[in-house]
Amino acid sequence: MKIACLQMDIAFGDPKSNYGRAESLLKEAHEAGIELAVLPELWTTGYDLTRLDEIADADAAQAKAFLSYAAKKYGMHIIGGSVANDTGSGVKNTMIIVNKQGDVVHEYSKVHLFRLMNEEKFLAAGDADGLFELNGEKMAGFICYDIRFPEWFRKQVLNGARVLFVPAEWPLARVDHWRTLLTARAIENQAYVIACNRSGSDPANKFAGHSMIIGPWGEILAEAGEEEELLVGEIDFDAIDEIRKRIPVFEDRLEQFY
Repeated sequence: MKIACLQMDIAFGDPKSNYGRAESLLKEAHEAGIELAVLPELWTTGYDLTRLDEIADADAAQAKAFLSYAAKKYGMHIIGGSVANDTGSGVKNTMIIVNKQGDVVHEYSKVHLFRLMNEEKFLAAGDADGLFELNGEKMAGFICYDIRFPEWFRKQVLNGARVLFVPAEWPLARVDHWRTLLTARAIENQAYVIACNRSGSDPANKFAGHSMIIGPWGEILAEAGEEEELLVGEIDFDAIDEIRKRIPVFEDRLEQFY
C-alpha cells in the first residue's frame, strides 16, 4: 500500500485556509498514486484553543463531509488527522478515518490530554480506543502525546493492530523524543508506525515536522524535514509477519507477570 503523510503548515484558527491547503495536498497525493493519506493533528484549527467556542466543528460534521468528498474524489483512504470536535458536552480532539468509498470507518478521540499545551483546560478526553480496519487489515489511531504511553499502543496491538497511525502537533524543542518514542513503538510492537506531524509555527510554538514512516523492524523508511512536505512510503504487510517470526515477542510474553 502506497501511503503519504501530508505534513502541512496549519493556519492558526483559520479553518477555511486549512481546508483549502489540505485539499491541495490531497490532490498532490492523488497525482502521486497514493492509496492512503494521513493528515496532522488539529489540522483545521491548529492550537487556537481559546477560540474553540467559535471555530470547533459541531459533531465534526464539516470535517466528515470534506474527508468523505475528498476520499471519493481522489480514490484514497484518509486518516483525517484530528479536528476540534464539538460534541455538545465538550470539545474533543478527534481523529476521523474515512475509506476510499467515502464512508466514515471509525472515530478516535485523544485520551491523553497534554498539560504543557493546556489541552486539559479546553478539551475533553476520549474514552475509547482507535482500533479500525481497512482493506481487511487491522490498524489503530493515536494522537501526539499518546506516544508516551506504550501500554496504550500495546493494547491495540494485542487486539490485532498491525499499522499504527500518529497525527501530531509536536514541537521542535522535543523532536528527539518524537523520533525515539516513535521508533520504540514500532520495534516493541513489530508494527508499522505512520506519524504525521505538522510544520510551521503558531504564537506559542515552533513545530518539528519530521513526519516518519517506520517499519516493523524499527527501520526509518522515510522521514520529512521541518518544512511542509508530502512524505511518501509503502507498507508491506508480509514484512510484519516475517519480523514477528524472526523474534517471537508475542509468543514469549509472560502475562502472569504483567
